[in-house]
Amino acid sequence: MRGLPGRPGGLHAGTGPGRRAPRPGRPAPEPGRLPPEAAIERDGGDVKALYRRSQALEKLGRLDQAVLDLQRCVSLEPKNRVFQEALRHIGGQIQEKVRYMSSTDAKVEQMFQILLDPQEKGTEKKQKASQNLVVLAREDSGAEKIFRSNGLQLLQRLLDTGEADLMLAALRTLTGICSEHQSRTVATLSVLGTRRVVSMLGVDSPAVSLAACHLVQVMFDALKEGVKKGFRGKEGAIIVDPSRELKVLISNLLELLTDEGVSGQGRDNSLTLLTKVVPRKSPKDPNNSLTLWVIDQGLRKILEVGGSVPDAPGELTVTANSCMSASILLSKLFEDLKCDAERENFHRLCENYIKSWFEGHGLAGKLRAIQTVSCLLQGPCDTGNRALELSGVMESVITLCASEQEEEQLVAVEALIHAAGKAKRASFITANGVSLLKDLYKRSEKDSIRIRALVGLCKLGSAGGTDFSMKQFAEGSTLKLAKQCRKWLCNDQIDAGTRRWAVEGLAYLTFDADVKEEFVEDEAALKALFQLSKSDERSVLFAVASALVNCTNSYDYEEPDPKMVELAKYAKQHVPEQHPKDKPSFVRARVKKLLATGVVSALTCMVKTESPVLTNSCRELLSRVFLALVEEVEDRGTVVAQGGGKALLPLALEGTDTGQTKAAQALAKLTITSNPEMTFPGERVYEVVRPLVSLLHLNCSGLQNFEALMALTNLAGISERLRQKILKEKAVPMIEGYMFEEHEMIRRAATECMSNLAMSKEVQDLFEAPGNDRLKLLVLYSGEDDELLQRAAAGGLAMLTSMRPSLCSRIPQVTTHWLEILQALLLSPSRELQHRGAVVVLNLVEASREIAGTLMESEVLEILSVLAKGQEDPVGRVAATCLGKAVEYGLIKPSQDGE
Repeated sequence: MRGLPGRPGGLHAGTGPGRRAPRPGRPAPEPGRLPPEAAIERDGGDVKALYRRSQALEKLGRLDQAVLDLQRCVSLEPKNRVFQEALRHIGGQIQEKVRYMSSTDAKVEQMFQILLDPQEKGTEKKQKASQNLVVLAREDSGAEKIFRSNGLQLLQRLLDTGEADLMLAALRTLTGICSEHQSRTVATLSVLGTRRVVSMLGVDSPAVSLAACHLVQVMFDALKEGVKKGFRGKEGAIIVDPSRELKVLISNLLELLTDEGVSGQGRDNSLTLLTKVVPRKSPKDPNNSLTLWVIDQGLRKILEVGGSVPDAPGELTVTANSCMSASILLSKLFEDLKCDAERENFHRLCENYIKSWFEGHGLAGKLRAIQTVSCLLQGPCDTGNRALELSGVMESVITLCASEQEEEQLVAVEALIHAAGKAKRASFITANGVSLLKDLYKRSEKDSIRIRALVGLCKLGSAGGTDFSMKQFAEGSTLKLAKQCRKWLCNDQIDAGTRRWAVEGLAYLTFDADVKEEFVEDEAALKALFQLSKSDERSVLFAVASALVNCTNSYDYEEPDPKMVELAKYAKQHVPEQHPKDKPSFVRARVKKLLATGVVSALTCMVKTESPVLTNSCRELLSRVFLALVEEVEDRGTVVAQGGGKALLPLALEGTDTGQTKAAQALAKLTITSNPEMTFPGERVYEVVRPLVSLLHLNCSGLQNFEALMALTNLAGISERLRQKILKEKAVPMIEGYMFEEHEMIRRAATECMSNLAMSKEVQDLFEAPGNDRLKLLVLYSGEDDELLQRAAAGGLAMLTSMRPSLCSRIPQVTTHWLEILQALLLSPSRELQHRGAVVVLNLVEASREIAGTLMESEVLEILSVLAKGQEDPVGRVAATCLGKAVEYGLIKPSQDGE
């Protein structure tokens, strides 16, 4: 046995550990002549060279290669203790390294090394590392690890590279770090700098700008949450006043609006952020100081963006959507004001800004002033209308319409179109500007001018709305205008920004039922409309939604009282008339044509839009269209198949009160007639409960109450988890209230819903609680003449007496007519009612011998005997079980034939 050098039985002196004696016939190599690599290459079995190389590799940290050499040594000399000890030692090192590498700290360090390595540029390894970093940051523990591992400084280095992919990875990782964590957010702003973070919005890459927008939004949410929680972060550490950081962020966003070198996408994202974070979420919040501060500090900057003409020399870089984004922000700020003094200040600031450009800046100043007025007319229109009344503004608009310069004409014609929004101004322009618009439409060589002039004519031609008797133009003129709009809409050679105006024209002209009929018959025009709604031209959404609302007649319409109509005619007052083609049969036909052309997929894409253009008003229009589409039962399957159920959920949870109610009603209709688990797969079915419960409020119509109750009945019958969700939304008191409703269908639906909810322990506890009449109501309803109400109440009674036998003893106490009600159920011609009655009787018999005796002394015994004779169905079996239990009690004796 070979051992360590110097020990008995060891190797020759000076040979070193593991060195073999030279084989006979082979000369021993001179010490130090050959390096291990050369020695191994010369003799692969040279254990000394293998051992030395493993030591060198270990020192270099290449443990995986070192262990291979040691394993070779052990295989050559399996009894050598030196090799075995070295192999155990290096094995322990490898295990420790594996443990470290599998830890989050090592993963973070490794990912940053790959991302910051210039040799890895554009490799798949680098892409995977960036994705892993983002995924890790989405978990709170992972985000904390990155934060504590000098992550902010390393992410700053990624941002400094200027590479779009690395910047995206850094921004998305920062989003995970800051999400719902106030102290990390403040630390991030401190390390990176607020100005630096906000400046990322202005880069040329749309993807990077959008990622920066999301990051700033997350920061706002974290800081606002901190303000509510009293300056405390998620982990409870007291930090700087977050309201100060909030104002610094908003101040930098306002500065970004007018900075040179900022991309148009960056300005749009900045406006979007201000729209989301500045106005109050609810009018119930009394504090609108942030809005007042933004108006004071940044109103002129917002107006400067809104008044900039795209692609004009010397102007700010803006997109086609910038004016609309500015209009929405201005509208939100104006709506957030609480008193007349605040509104008057807003009007004054806007008017002073317009005057400052209109006077003393020549033609360029007048163009900017008119563009600003257009922006205001699309947003806070009261302010825009006041600006139009300023001296010389309207005259300049009319004058510039006749300009030979296309840019000047575009600005003026658009202002004229927006100015025709109010009825009194529309009548003024009808009298003074129609000839001008017609002249522009006929003689202009530019399609961009012609299409805008056409929209102006469309808007003026629709001033009468749906009133058939109010015609602004001669018979057939609106059809000609609509035909031209459809022609431009279908022209793929025209850019999307110009085709948008064709949709605007149709949105106005479709008030006319003749135009609606021609439009839905034009399949190419419908498909072009839906395709445009899915494009990047976001400003078209409202116009598309308006046109669809008109085609489906989903606006609010009340049939006038005939007596009031006669009275109005006698008083020689104007009475609106409905177009013959707006009758329900025509509307149903139009809806079916829209469904066949793919309207649902277009609506679904519109709902998914993350843009300020998707305002609450626009959401309301989409909700109205969806409600019209699901009106007929046979159409609901098509809507569900094309993703309509999924699209309705966000509409029912966010928007105007009317919009949310309409969307909730559409959800109720879908839930009633289709399997909710198929319509709303997975966790989505639980999101449906809250909108449905909202329809139970007293301010909703009887039809909405009824449909909500029917939908909740279906949901309550699916699973205990859904029943718990309904209970959590506090629906039970409202459902109980509707059980007393005079309307028989609502009363019946509420009883059915309560019967399904009775499968839950909490509802059973309510019935079992002393001092209430819930059980009495079910017993009495089981004896009503309405068979469907009887069935619902008796089903609930059967369920409760099965689950809670203690309730059985209370049934004889709630009413003296309990026996007659049970007998009536057993004698009913309906097998379903007989079965329910028999189950209730069985539960009573099994619960108490005393009650069983009372039942056997009445006519119930005879009825059960008849039901049990020769019956193989469930009713017969339950009746036989009742009689068997009575025999067991000794209350009755079996007949001679053993039955």
